Amino acid sequence: MHARVAAATTTVFFGLGVAILPTPPAGAVSADGPVVIAHRGASAYAPENTLAAVDKAAAMGFGWVENDVQRTKDGRLVVIHDGTLERTTDVKRLFPGRAPWRVKDLTAREIARLDAGSWYGPGYAGVRVPTLRQYMRRLSHNHQNLLLEIKNPELYPGIESQTLRLLDREGWLDPGHLRNRLIVQSFSADSVRTVHRLRPGVRTAYLGTPRITELPAYARLTDQINSDRGKLSGPYVSAVHAFKGPHAKPLKVFAWTVNRADEARRLTEMGADGIITNAPDVVRKAVTAY
Repeated sequence: MHARVAAATTTVFFGLGVAILPTPPAGAVSADGPVVIAHRGASAYAPENTLAAVDKAAAMGFGWVENDVQRTKDGRLVVIHDGTLERTTDVKRLFPGRAPWRVKDLTAREIARLDAGSWYGPGYAGVRVPTLRQYMRRLSHNHQNLLLEIKNPELYPGIESQTLRLLDREGWLDPGHLRNRLIVQSFSADSVRTVHRLRPGVRTAYLGTPRITELPAYARLTDQINSDRGKLSGPYVSAVHAFKGPHAKPLKVFAWTVNRADEARRLTEMGADGIITNAPDVVRKAVTAY
């Protein structure tokens, strides 16, 4: 990407017409360094997207965790990354005739029977796929913060409003949580837009790396651009920071998924505001000097 973006224009995007882009400021690193987010919990050390991974992150001293939310056949929200259950559970053994074992094809009661820990290691045998309600209550107990991803929203019509209702019932949409404890993200711009429309106070993030000329459109609906680490550059991060999001604050950039110290340092030097990682201890040690 190019650092000089003043006078560039957008094509029509999300209903916007031509827009003049501001000149980005020079890249700068926060005095506190980037926030470190434990990806699917501390998933280098415990089975991903489980309460065990959340607890491991808490025990290691990490306040931010990331998760993925999908919906069961009978309409319950569960925390799991893949659209199918085969990789991280024993679903093939319990339900051999239910291939391809999609999350949306099994009920919450059926999913609750699955072992979601043995694939990772024998010490986690019997760990379960948590419901979102169980997950939120564990975060509240641990005083942790959440970067919540709405996964595969095209498969689950209305999942945005359903997720927000559950968060509201669990006390996560009060001013304190909205100010600094919750971010909702998605690879779907439509899903991010829907969250912003339903609950304008919620901080949102778009998962992807839009072109610089598209950033004015994204700034209408999201507070952050959360990008694949390999697609970021210093000029691009500076360009993102030049825009203000719907809450009148500069857009932030989180990078994923970063597990090596050298990558963490490189992204910190670029000015990334957050680093999403399976190994939060490795990243924290790497960026402490910044």
